[in-house]
Amino acid sequence: MPSLADKTCVPCHGGVPSLKGKELADIHRQLPESAHWIVVNEHHIVRKYSFPDFRSALAFVNKVGELAEDQGHHPDIVLTWGMVEITLWTHAVKGLTESDFILAAKIDRLL
Repeated sequence: MPSLADKTCVPCHGGVPSLKGKELADIHRQLPESAHWIVVNEHHIVRKYSFPDFRSALAFVNKVGELAEDQGHHPDIVLTWGMVEITLWTHAVKGLTESDFILAAKIDRLL
């Protein structure tokens, strides 16, 4: 079975249920950095990354942006001096799908 980071995000146009309960917990545990990704209200996942300065944080944001474009799945990104916060969810289903966890795993590989 391929790891989440080895999969590709699948465009979602709605009409599928978002992940909940045990199914959500199971896929969350598949993230290698699962302890750093926080599941909020079974709706979205959030992770904060620390950097030594603004330039490093900005470089990471640019890498995340390129990855997001490549995957066709776009996170919310907050950039401040020395910190980047990534929030993921699938807008079309107003909740979490496998693609959110795939992109999270791929983002973690950028470090």
